[in-house]
Amino acid sequence: MTEPRDHPFVAAVKPLVDAMGGELMDPAQAQPDDVVLSWEGQELLAVRLPQLSDSLDHILAALERRHGVPLAQLDRKSKQDVVRILEARGAFSVRHGVETVASALGVSRFTVYNYLNRDSSPAKAAEKDSPR
Repeated sequence: MTEPRDHPFVAAVKPLVDAMGGELMDPAQAQPDDVVLSWEGQELLAVRLPQLSDSLDHILAALERRHGVPLAQLDRKSKQDVVRILEARGAFSVRHGVETVASALGVSRFTVYNYLNRDSSPAKAAEKDSPR
């Protein structure tokens, strides 16, 4: 993208696009799967969304930055929290998502499945279903 990088709209959406792992570009370079954004009737920029597998890598990198250490160095509780966050963000719907997460956390696939099943245990389900 060459022209409107300093446009207020671009400045407003850039953090969101960066968080998603997307790419800002000139609308003239947009491909059919890109999202073209307009401002006051003028096509201002296009956003190229990442592939799902790239999104998972991007999310893992963001979580690592948030924790300040490689995810494999986290304690068990923190790793469970990371798995919970990733589940909420759809990480395990991506092909090889469990394997990718297990590798990043330095645990086995079995351990990731245990972390996932921990929240869906009968005691947890009963706790969620009980009236407050």
